Formats: sequence, structure tokens, C-alpha cells
Amino acid sequence: MAQQRSKAATNGANAGKGAIFDLDGTLLDSMGVWDQIDIDFLHRRGFEVPADYMSKVSAMQFQQIAEYTIARFGLHDSPQELMDEWNAMAQVAYSSVVEAKPHAAEYLQALKDSGARLAVATSLPPELREPAMEHVGIAQYFDVLCSVDDAGDVGKDRPDVYLLAARRLGVPPADCTVFEDLLEGIRSAKSADMKVWAMHDDSSNMDWDSICSIADGVLFDFSDAPAAL
Repeated sequence: MAQQRSKAATNGANAGKGAIFDLDGTLLDSMGVWDQIDIDFLHRRGFEVPADYMSKVSAMQFQQIAEYTIARFGLHDSPQELMDEWNAMAQVAYSSVVEAKPHAAEYLQALKDSGARLAVATSLPPELREPAMEHVGIAQYFDVLCSVDDAGDVGKDRPDVYLLAARRLGVPPADCTVFEDLLEGIRSAKSADMKVWAMHDDSSNMDWDSICSIADGVLFDFSDAPAAL
């Protein structure tokens, strides 16, 4: 793959193309952080994490998760109180513990060298995504950073955040490739006429067969990512 990347970088194979990356579970090996936050948060309130909870909230926007959690468990907290507590727990992990998926930085550099424009499309708020990207050394590769908050608080079950990233990159959706680990995000990006490469993450194991049937390609780390978009 190194030779393929070198060739792509030399001939500008990806000029005019856009690459749009999810963070949690795709560029960042971070989904285990949220699993632990869910466990610790609910344990404080006397609950075990239900088997379907993580899959239910995986594509929701942050406030939607808080509202859903309050309703499901009959909590007396406000949505903002839950989000503040989750953020405080996550900020420590994202700024010091979370690591990048294998070969992520190398691949981002190769795409930049080949002429591609790069964007982040994430559900993470700035106070989490920015420390994490700095911590793992990938912040400098991106031309655009946007979140579901920037796309009218619409979750990844709709393509709004991917389309916003494409607009900010100045690249037509059909010339964009999305890298995503969530089934709902993959479906949404495909519905917007984008190519999608799926990154395997343990959190998406239950959906892996469906993901493989929809995505244009699948990855277990970025050593297998496409040189040409």
C-alpha cells in the first residue's frame, strides 16, 4: 500500500475529491470510552446498562441522548445536567487516554499529499473533539470540522452533517468519500450519493453484516484504506 500511496501523492490522484471522516469509532479508538461512561454513569444511579441502550443512542445527537436517557430511566436530572456530567467524564479520557485507529495519521497525510480535501463530520462537541484530535496528532490534516450541532442538531440518521461537510469543502457529494463506523451514518451518506468506506469497530459488531452489504468497502484499520477516492 505504501507504493500505491506514493503514486497517488505524486500524480494528484485525489485532486477535486473530498474525504469526510467520522471521529468516534472511525478515526478514534474511543467507543470503549463511551461504553465505560455509560456503565459508570448509570451505576451511580443504581442501573445496569440495558443490552440495547448503546445501539439505541449510537446515532443520536448529544441532547437527544440525554433526553432519551432521562425518559428511559425516569431520571430527575435535566438534559443539560446529564450532558455536563458526561462531558466532564469524557474530557479527561479524550485529552489523555483515547488513541487513533492504527495507521490513521499516515493515511490522512497520504490523502493530503494526493490533493484531497479533508473534513470531519462528528457528533462530538468541540470541547471533546478538539482535545482528542490534538492528543492523537491529527488536527492539522483537516480543512473543515463540523458536527451535528452545526447541521441543525440533526443526527446521523439523516445525511445533513455529511452534506454540510461537502458544502464547506466545496466538493460535490458524488465526489466525496465518507469513512464511518455506524450503520445509520453509512445509510445516510449513501442516500446523499456519497461513497462510503466502513470502519469496523466493536460497537458495531451486531450491524456488521448489514454494514458490509451497504458500504463500498470495509476496513479493519487504515492500512487497507483506498489510495484513490
